[in-house]
Amino acid sequence: MFITEAFAQTAPAAGGSSAFGSGLEMLFLFAPLMVVWYFFLIRPQRAQMKKRQETLSAIRRGDQVVLGGGISGKVNKVIDDNEVEVEIAENVRVRVQRSYIAEVRVKGEPVKTEAAK
Repeated sequence: MFITEAFAQTAPAAGGSSAFGSGLEMLFLFAPLMVVWYFFLIRPQRAQMKKRQETLSAIRRGDQVVLGGGISGKVNKVIDDNEVEVEIAENVRVRVQRSYIAEVRVKGEPVKTEAAK
């Protein structure tokens, strides 16, 4: 009364075509997905990273920047390829890594060099 009979199903015929077909089907499913991911995710992200790297490498004295913590200031001195000195208040200068700069707001004027007479 409480026990029901269990019936086993027969196994499908063992054929090489079913294993090959499922692998081929998986390829047909994942190949277009990978192409879509490349064009919608990977390629734009690479372009954005390249643009950011160009922006950070083009920072010069006089640029208005916003740091990662939201502090804004003016680039006072470019120390090397990785560091700049930012003046965040009058006579308050901070050395920061270029990667810590979140945004370059206003590009500064080029440094004017006076020719010796």
